[in-house]
Amino acid sequence: MDFTFSDEQQQFRDALRRYLDNEYAFDARQKVVASQAGVDEKHWRAFAELGLLALPVPEAQGGFDGGPFDMLVVMQELGRALVVEPYWATAVGIEALRLAALKGSAIAGDLLEQAGRGEIRLSVAFHEPHARYDLFDLRTTASGDGERFTLTGTKSMVQHGAQADYWIVPARVEGEVAVFIVANDAAKAGITEYRTIDGQRAATLTFDETPATRLAGRDTGAATFERIADYATFLLCAETLGVLDALNRATVDYTKERQQFGMPIARFQALQHRMVDMLIHAEQARSIAYLAAARYASDDAVIRAQAISAAKARVGQAARFVGQQAVQLHGGMGMTNELPAAHWFKRLSIIETTLGDVDHHLARFAALPAFFVTEN
Repeated sequence: MDFTFSDEQQQFRDALRRYLDNEYAFDARQKVVASQAGVDEKHWRAFAELGLLALPVPEAQGGFDGGPFDMLVVMQELGRALVVEPYWATAVGIEALRLAALKGSAIAGDLLEQAGRGEIRLSVAFHEPHARYDLFDLRTTASGDGERFTLTGTKSMVQHGAQADYWIVPARVEGEVAVFIVANDAAKAGITEYRTIDGQRAATLTFDETPATRLAGRDTGAATFERIADYATFLLCAETLGVLDALNRATVDYTKERQQFGMPIARFQALQHRMVDMLIHAEQARSIAYLAAARYASDDAVIRAQAISAAKARVGQAARFVGQQAVQLHGGMGMTNELPAAHWFKRLSIIETTLGDVDHHLARFAALPAFFVTEN
């Protein structure tokens, strides 16, 4: 299987990297994090102009119909630059709308056009306070008929929930899972916003008979929701690759500058071995994340789930190892906010526990029908 990026993908990556290097350097990023809004409208407009927002949108809605490998390119660069803008949340929302549009949802098609132009932001409310990683342990309920419903319940850790114009919300209707869309300006929707340790924003959403429109019916709601979660997980794996590459590079550069016993510590063989192990972890994570990109489009839900969970588990292991080693090799400086290394480490920590940690995805992988253990 050929995982070489096309000329167009490499040119797109180079253009995005130039923008991020010039306009989203570490100091500029820290100013965005410290701002009251936590995001910057200027960068969001630039993302729209660069085509990042139209990339995952289908051609029928004015987008570029970008696939998983196109999104790999984008997410790696955003991870490398520690971008805190709500791109991941919106990209996952776009995928939810794309799946709904394929089933004939008119509102999904209209919102896809707006999202591709950068006019709206989206967020998917995956989690509930009591449920930990079980996406189907839903206490949020919906009542109504046709497409018009009202929601009652609470969603926690909704990434950029306060900044989103629309929320994609799973809920139960008569015991079955359905997926709904809710406008941020809807009546009876409470928002409690907070900053996460990686500098991004999240929110707790409280619904009290909040108006909502159904995107995926009960017959396909659970399958659609699981596919949305797999897409979100894959994007996190792709972002992790960019963080790992940046952290490995920063660690090597730091050990070349840090002097001990009259020489750079990069000359110590024991530390060289540790940095080689960091590189090996990153490359193994890259291989399985690329496989997940290839398998996401599969119509076989088991094959897709296998690849996504295997990637999340291996990428999570790499994130933990590389992050911890990088902090140790940086010494005390590795924990200070003045160096990007500490912020990459925090981002890796959040990614590793978002939508399931290593243990969760190993258990999910082992529970799939295609997993067999043979005894000799």
